[in-house]
Amino acid sequence: MRLRLPVRGPAALKVLAAAGAAAAPVQLVWGGPSEPPRAPLRPPWAPALELESGAVLFSANAICQFFFLRRGDEPSDLSNQWLEWEATELQPLAAAALYARLVLGRRAAEAVQALREPLAHIEQSLARTGAAFLAGDTPSVADVVVWGTLYPILQEESSLPGELQALRTWFQNMMLLEACRDAADTVLMPQALLEFKSYLQKQPPPCLAMQRATSNEPEEEEGSERALTEDEIAAAADAWARGAAALPKPWQPQKPVLPVEGMRNVLITSALPYVNNVPHLGNIIGCVLSADTFARYCRLRNWNTLYVCGTDEYGTATETKAVEEGLTPQEICDKYNAIHADIYRWFDISFDCFGRTTTPSQTTIAQDIFQRLLERGFLLQDTVEQLRCEGCQRFLADRFVEGICPFCNYEEARGDQCDKCGKLINAVELKSPQCKLCRGVPVVKPTQHLFLDLPKLEQRLEAWLEQSWATGDWTANARYITRSWIRDGLKPRCITRDLKWGTPVPLDGFRDKVFYVWFDAPIGYLSITANYTSQWERWWKNPQQVELYNFMAKDNVPFHSVIFPCSLLGADDNYTLVNHLIATEYLNYEDGKFSKSRGLGVFGDMAKDTGIPADIWRFYLLYVRPEGQDSAFSWSDLMLKNNSELLNNLGNFINRAGMFVCKFFGGTVPSMVLTPDDKRLLARVTLELRQYHQLLEKVRIRDALRCILSISRHGNQYIQVNEPWKRIKGDENDRQRAGTVTGVAVNMASLLAVMLQPYMPSVSLAIQGQLCIPPDCFVLSHDFTCTLPPGHRVGTVSPLFQKLETEQVEALRKRFGGAQAKQTPPAPQPPLAPETLVAPADPQRLQELMQEVARQGNHVRQLKASKAEKTQIEVEVAKLLELKKQLALAEGKSPEVPAPKGKQKK
Repeated sequence: MRLRLPVRGPAALKVLAAAGAAAAPVQLVWGGPSEPPRAPLRPPWAPALELESGAVLFSANAICQFFFLRRGDEPSDLSNQWLEWEATELQPLAAAALYARLVLGRRAAEAVQALREPLAHIEQSLARTGAAFLAGDTPSVADVVVWGTLYPILQEESSLPGELQALRTWFQNMMLLEACRDAADTVLMPQALLEFKSYLQKQPPPCLAMQRATSNEPEEEEGSERALTEDEIAAAADAWARGAAALPKPWQPQKPVLPVEGMRNVLITSALPYVNNVPHLGNIIGCVLSADTFARYCRLRNWNTLYVCGTDEYGTATETKAVEEGLTPQEICDKYNAIHADIYRWFDISFDCFGRTTTPSQTTIAQDIFQRLLERGFLLQDTVEQLRCEGCQRFLADRFVEGICPFCNYEEARGDQCDKCGKLINAVELKSPQCKLCRGVPVVKPTQHLFLDLPKLEQRLEAWLEQSWATGDWTANARYITRSWIRDGLKPRCITRDLKWGTPVPLDGFRDKVFYVWFDAPIGYLSITANYTSQWERWWKNPQQVELYNFMAKDNVPFHSVIFPCSLLGADDNYTLVNHLIATEYLNYEDGKFSKSRGLGVFGDMAKDTGIPADIWRFYLLYVRPEGQDSAFSWSDLMLKNNSELLNNLGNFINRAGMFVCKFFGGTVPSMVLTPDDKRLLARVTLELRQYHQLLEKVRIRDALRCILSISRHGNQYIQVNEPWKRIKGDENDRQRAGTVTGVAVNMASLLAVMLQPYMPSVSLAIQGQLCIPPDCFVLSHDFTCTLPPGHRVGTVSPLFQKLETEQVEALRKRFGGAQAKQTPPAPQPPLAPETLVAPADPQRLQELMQEVARQGNHVRQLKASKAEKTQIEVEVAKLLELKKQLALAEGKSPEVPAPKGKQKK
């Protein structure tokens, strides 16, 4: 392996340290700082790891991960979270701090001050876990990556704030590692630092230079909050006073939805799911649920929005499934299209149109694009060696062939890929191939196929990509994957197949063939829209007025960023091309992957049989959405997030706010006299609301959800501090104060109902019904206004969420853990009825216990940091565990508290 490092900066530091820590055998090649990038559109500072296979990695974090994976260190969920945090939160601030230090000449302490919040986050996480390293008791790839980003700024250890003892200890532990010391000596020697400074001086200043980064963590995790200015407080109070009249009127588009002159017209697609299987939770969050959340947000913003999707029904996979089930391909499509539609209906996916690709519109549009490519000279003919079954009298598509893998000798490899070693295979390379239809032995024969001439379109593609990346929001992985495809130059791609089930090729000599599914499937977006409205071209041939968002998992990126755009660019018919390509990483199931055959994981048709409402599934999948790294579904974490974030935080606040109106004020919102503290709260909520907008406008769906939960935390704290249940019993001033607190709180609940709608539409509707929120208030602005004024009557208020019990979750874990393939599944649990919902425990007692646990936890951390006597620490830890038991009991949870972490004796 060759590791090429053009610039001696933080990226080089972390990959060198990772190579040393993982003992990776790399040949190091240094380039000059002014050396041009080795591939088009690749940043000049990016390292490049050239693998023996010929593939190249050029993301520093991906290279670090590769080194550790090669050594056999599988990343944990926690280390993945740290890597994502480093990439999205730490890197921008660290880059700005380093620029200020080296180029602007700021003092080390001043540069470090810009990192106050991320350093505090690391300190709190280390102190909370008590572990020596970020993801456990041994250094992981996360430690190396975070250290590599911080070291250039923190190398003067005296610049570290004195109160960050856990961080200081971690930093010293990292410097004890030989790999880190060697990397620092190699990369940050004085001459190299001057070289890097010279490089930085030629670059534009970081756009976030010395500013506060967008935070994704709840307020309690951030350390001290940003101070509010008097102008912000005054503006928030003014917006509040304007009331609902200041809100824009909700936009009601005509049906069918068509672009409107002068409006923001948003066209949203999610990758078309294959019709031959049932989608699992990873499929759902990767495509349709993410797109649905954003579509709902767009509608709340009064953007004219169309969201289309449907099943991808042509291709080998469908024919194969038809053979397995003894049905015709059309019958398979009809069966599974209905299954998909039913699953998405249950998950409350708000398609404007959910269609399918087996329609006359698909044939018409696909053949038109083909003819235009042919006329403009963008198609080639070539001979391909392919397996032919003489018994079936047909050439065999790759999935109709099985044989022995040429790489690992697995005996049931397919003609396109080996399921055992994972390598891609050309069907003619298989040993002992067999026709899957008749089990006959196929022979290799030449056959003619058509190819899309991608090299001829490459220049147009790169020009379009530059423009789209400059003006649109593409996720980082979408950009990386696209760069990797075009890095070594494009090659012609075959667009025809020897199948019967597909869109026919309208060209003499090829009429017995169909279009390859990767060429045909994305055209489904257009044909599904054409089946929705005859004026489909107003969406798809209107790039001047339409913004196109594509949602998908990362494996679909090349087809949407290279192949499909090339087809449309070559067709030269003013097609709307993607402006914003949003790709997720993968969602895994517990410690493995979803597998229908092994009964592992929750699939869409099973979720409703668990008794857990669809909105809880939506919430948790969006909470763990794999935005920057792979993430994992966890039953324990689902229970934790439901019971803490939904039941005890969000549900607790909204229920209390509504109940106080009913119990103390006869169901009518009382008059409010705002104090300076109330106005500060309005400003704080406004900041969270605006951050919610900033994140969702960048399609950071998971992170925006934290803003909702943060507002409800502010609300719970507001109620707890002001104690309206006590003040209502006092004198006139106390009763007035109780009324103000209740009125502000119930208006916060009204705002949360609107913000929550993209994530949990049924819960949002329930809050709207309980609080009788006027329909005209269901629109999002950037200001927190009083939408439920004094005199507004609320309805019947009841709890929104039910606690998930340990026994219930353990039963579900067992049911979906692979054992269900061998056992009879338990009877489905009935849906949760509103009258069975459990209200939270006494909130005052809960708050007291939570404060005691926090205080005792801080005390224990201070003792550990000051190296107190072991026996003294053990006594205080025992007190902390006892307090946690009491808190668990008060919350209605199991009182079992996990034993403190420590090294196990062998």
